[in-house]
Amino acid sequence: GGPAVRLESPEGGSGRRAGVAVPPTRRYRLRDGCWVLCALLVCFADGASDLWLAAHYYVRGQRWWFGLTLLFVLLPSLVVQLLSFRWFVYDFAISTKDSAASTKDSARGPRGCCRLCVWLLQGLIHLLQLGQVWRYLRTLYLGLQSRWQAEHRRRHFYWRMMFESADISMLRLLETFLKSAPQLVLQLSIMVQQNSIEPLQGLSASASLVSLAWMIASYQKVLRDSREDKMPMSYKGAVVQILWHLFTIAARAIAFALFASVFQLYFGIFIVTHWCIMTFWIIQGETDFCMSKWEEIIYNMVVGIIYIFCWFNVKEGRSRYRMCIYYIITLSENAALTILWFLYYDRKTTSDFDALILVCVVSSSFALGIFFMFIYYCLLHPNGPMFGPHAGGCIFRQQPAPAPASPTDAVTSPPRSLPRTTGGEREGAPGERDSCVPVFQVRPCAPPAPAARAPRTEGPVIRIDLPRKKYPAWDAHFIDRRLRKTILALEYASPTTPRLQYRTAGAPQEVLEYETTV
Repeated sequence: GGPAVRLESPEGGSGRRAGVAVPPTRRYRLRDGCWVLCALLVCFADGASDLWLAAHYYVRGQRWWFGLTLLFVLLPSLVVQLLSFRWFVYDFAISTKDSAASTKDSARGPRGCCRLCVWLLQGLIHLLQLGQVWRYLRTLYLGLQSRWQAEHRRRHFYWRMMFESADISMLRLLETFLKSAPQLVLQLSIMVQQNSIEPLQGLSASASLVSLAWMIASYQKVLRDSREDKMPMSYKGAVVQILWHLFTIAARAIAFALFASVFQLYFGIFIVTHWCIMTFWIIQGETDFCMSKWEEIIYNMVVGIIYIFCWFNVKEGRSRYRMCIYYIITLSENAALTILWFLYYDRKTTSDFDALILVCVVSSSFALGIFFMFIYYCLLHPNGPMFGPHAGGCIFRQQPAPAPASPTDAVTSPPRSLPRTTGGEREGAPGERDSCVPVFQVRPCAPPAPAARAPRTEGPVIRIDLPRKKYPAWDAHFIDRRLRKTILALEYASPTTPRLQYRTAGAPQEVLEYETTV
């Protein structure tokens, strides 16, 4: 029921170039491992601080706060652990079938015992709510193995590390906005009602806030690293993006907490209304993240939850305009919620001076977040500066000489590595975010002499009978798990790294002499 995949021999190529997905070529660096360790530390701090605070409420006899705090810890964790275990079951079932098909009957006994031990170990890990911790450690292990192994094995481990990074990014993003976001609003509301900040409450709220900002930036970085048609995000850009989301989410959460401390019922109505409007807006944008229609709708509903707190790009092209509309709406909502609280707050528990301080914190935090957003887009965006009269970072941009046409283009396979292109260059649509007209074009001094291009014969090509998804969606070989396992098996068996090629719209059907249906 999945997409058709075929493996072509090196001799049987094709001239279709669109939709090429080149395997990762950069090496795993020590800073990548440090980033994973920091992400693991943030995950531990978030969960541990919430459980510690719940125990603190229980000891003090505050059963209502204890129940809500524990609910926002356990329920999202159970949902994410079930999803993680479901992915493990699916991956392990595929690998078990593949190994059973190639294993003799005499060797099935020990292998069956090992498979049972793996099942028990994974079941225990997910039962203890440690599925994400296991995946972080596995990502770190695979990345280090890609540094230490020989060239061919290095590429194989790097593929597996990227797949595992994609899994943990999606799982943690879901968990943070189901757990950390409501937990942050809850603890801030308790602080406002009690007119005091206890150390454990501040620790829990801070950990939740850092977890939210970290996962947004980490998700975007892993997504860009997984796509060869996009420039990777630097760690400087990731840190600035963390600060951007940290301050905008903080302003949003404080405004929510202030309003909820006075208008509990109306706050619930506001949240549901905002979520419905944002989800409808996302669905109208016709996103293309998942493999089926119903999965896409569920995904859009989850993104609607994210849009309650912060901006999250889900569609290629014109993202600046959508982002400006979103932040104008967010600024208006924050101002309205804060003003309503200021007009109706209980003056017996909160002085006018403290109320003014809280209003200033909301406004200054949002302003700081927008400031770091401009820093990111003006200085640290992977595609260059995105604001200005000619957006896209193309003030100085070298105009490459056109490559000479060659009659062999129609029969050669696509190149092993392609230069990264922006969304506007790939689509060719004027006015999109990444498109621009260079102000100054640097022409080459002399056009290169035409040279006949020899047919490329090294390495197989894996053709996928699907159109390639547009950024910021994941490629199909990252979200379709059967396709992922097929690529890993072929990559491991081939002496050279296969190249992936997606279907191009309008391309004729090709019948080649060397092809194998997998």
